[in-house]
Order: sequence, then C-alpha cells, then structure tokens
Amino acid sequence: MEKNRASQDRLGSGVAARVRGDFAFRALVLALSLIATIPLILILVFIIVRGASSINWHFITELPKPIGEPGGGISNAIVGTLILVLIATVISVPLGIIAGIFLSERGKSRLGTVARISVETLMGVPSIVLGIVAYVWIVRPMGHFSALSGGISLAMIMLPVITLSTEETLLMIPVSLREAALALGVSYSRTIMRVILPAGMSGIVTGVLLAVARGAGETAPLLFTAFGNPFMTMNILKPMASLPHTIFYYATSPYPEWQTLAWGASFVLLAIVLTLNIVTKLVTSRWKVQF
Repeated sequence: MEKNRASQDRLGSGVAARVRGDFAFRALVLALSLIATIPLILILVFIIVRGASSINWHFITELPKPIGEPGGGISNAIVGTLILVLIATVISVPLGIIAGIFLSERGKSRLGTVARISVETLMGVPSIVLGIVAYVWIVRPMGHFSALSGGISLAMIMLPVITLSTEETLLMIPVSLREAALALGVSYSRTIMRVILPAGMSGIVTGVLLAVARGAGETAPLLFTAFGNPFMTMNILKPMASLPHTIFYYATSPYPEWQTLAWGASFVLLAIVLTLNIVTKLVTSRWKVQF
C-alpha cells in the first residue's frame, strides 16, 4: 500500500509539474505575441490620432493649395495612387500568373530552377534599386518622369509576390482534379485554364491583393519615376502624384500646414493598406476552408 501510495504521489507531482510547465509556456508565448504587436498598435494609434483630425470631405476632394492659403487636400495623390497601382496590376498580374503556372508545372526543369532563383532574387532586391532601374530603362529614354515608369517599377515589386503565391497555390491543388480532366480527354492547356486555375483562384487572388498592398505603400521607386505632381492629371506619360510621395514630400517640409497634410495622407494610405490586408485574410481563410 505504501509503495502504491508513493508511486501515485510521484505520478501526481509529475502531472502537476507538466501542467505548470505547460501554463508557463502558454504565458510566455502570449507575452511574446503581445510584445510583437505593441509596435504595430502604437503606430496605428499614433497615425490615427495625428491624421484622423485632418480627414474631411474637402481633404479628400480638393487639390493641394499653396503655402499661406488655408485648406487644401490630396485628391490628386489618391487618384494618382489608384492609377499607378492599376498600371502595375495590369502588367504584373498576367505575367505573374503565367510565371507561377510555369513554375508549378515545370519547376524541376533546368529553366524552371533558373526562373525560380530569378524570382526569389527579385523578391529580395530593395525597392529603391528597382526604382533606379526603371529610371535608367524608362525615364531617361523618355526624357521626363511619368506615371508609366512608376507603374512599371511597382510592377517589378509586385511580380515576384504574385508568381510565388500562384506557384504555391497551384501546387496545393489535388492531383485528382488534373487526372480526372485528362482522363475525360481534356487537353493539357484546357485542363490548366478551366480546371486548375479556377480551383486555385482564391489563393491567386490572395497573392494579388498582397502584392497590391505592398506596391501601394512603396515610396522609393516613385521618387525616380512618377516623381509627383501638384495638379490633377490622368495622363500616364506625365509626372503623377501618389500618396507615398506626398507623405514623403510634405513630411520633410518646414511648413506645419504641409506636415498636417502628410499626417492625413498617412492615415488614408494606412486605411487602404489595412483594408487590403483584411480582405486578403478573409480570402485566405475562405480558401483554406474550401481545401
């Protein structure tokens, strides 16, 4: 009896020690997670407090005004950002999806290996370097800055994100879908376009949204390409304003009025990027449920 009681006591103390260790580990993980989110929370609160007071209808719809005149807005920067992102999306999405299909289908070939290394290298290139490349390739031959060169520089940033996300998505598609389509006599190209791509569309859209969110917040490439414009323009062959460039230009100015506009523009850009990331998370969760 004493031996059984001693063994039970040891067993109970061992269970209690494991429970305490598990609780301590959970508490440590929770504390580290909170510590990791504190900088993001502080940034969000700081930008909201400083920028929300500038947001009104005139701020969204009016053009910037010269120093000394009250009011003014960033409508040209908002429209310019949308145009630049649209140009980059039109260029990068088809190329990225095609490259992702190739890597998922022929990724183990010699050309596929070279292509994957190239895409991963492009992913790690600093955005300012891509801006300089766009400047040398496009701005200098054209002789002036333009929204087209800015869109192309953003497309180079977005392209590897779309390519790698498309590849990972298509690799997760069950092989049975492909085998069923081929067994029914469907051609290889139609199997890819009508079966594989629709099955992974949610994952591909997720990659596109992530790429758009990243491209919308880039500043460095636009300093060498789109450059900025205090007026409203729809001509993609002319310099064009953007939210990141406006924030950089106004925040570094010595005028309090422009610094206030910079905080308001930061709030607008933060809202756009945060919305895109939330939509991306929703699409990702839906895609995981489907598969």
